[in-house]
Amino acid sequence: MTPTLSKIVFVALVIGWFLIRYKYARRSRRERIVWSARGPLETSLLLTSLAGLGLVPLVYVATAIPRFAAYGFHPSFAWFGLFFAIGALAMFHLTHRALGRNWSISLDVRENHELVTHGIYQTVRHPMYSAFWLWAIAQALLLPNWFAGFAGLTGFGILYFGRVAREERMMLEIFGENYRAYMARTGRIFPSIFLKQSRQGRS
Repeated sequence: MTPTLSKIVFVALVIGWFLIRYKYARRSRRERIVWSARGPLETSLLLTSLAGLGLVPLVYVATAIPRFAAYGFHPSFAWFGLFFAIGALAMFHLTHRALGRNWSISLDVRENHELVTHGIYQTVRHPMYSAFWLWAIAQALLLPNWFAGFAGLTGFGILYFGRVAREERMMLEIFGENYRAYMARTGRIFPSIFLKQSRQGRS
């Protein structure tokens, strides 16, 4: 693994994400939105995440800016980054396939919206967030730059912690006890098996 190959892996991650999302984004647009949380806060969170996961690292890949934040390249880190990038793309694919027409970039409720509990959603209730966390970790490992490499963890972290609780409140309002029961048997971003093992360890 070389610095150039490491950058190519990151660009491939971005392209792969776009290709996966494009198909489902077109399909979901056909479904009418009946309620949305879009507003200044949601827009700010989305732009912050976009900057951290896309704009900042792609500028670095193209220009090496900011140069002052560069540090020594470690091939072993980059190999781990490749592993996390593959995991992120696999998770994106599984999540979009399970969501189908229910997918939305924002906190939207579409006509005939369904509570998806099959596929990857059987064990994780927010696998899309899981995929972006994997992306952010891959970015930090692939790009040897304190600013560009860790911008994803910062940018997406702000979106995640600013949104996930609101999203779960929204789902509880829509699906009520069905979603509450679903929350009880699933992990938020990790499979429920990890939660069960953790609970057993504490008991």
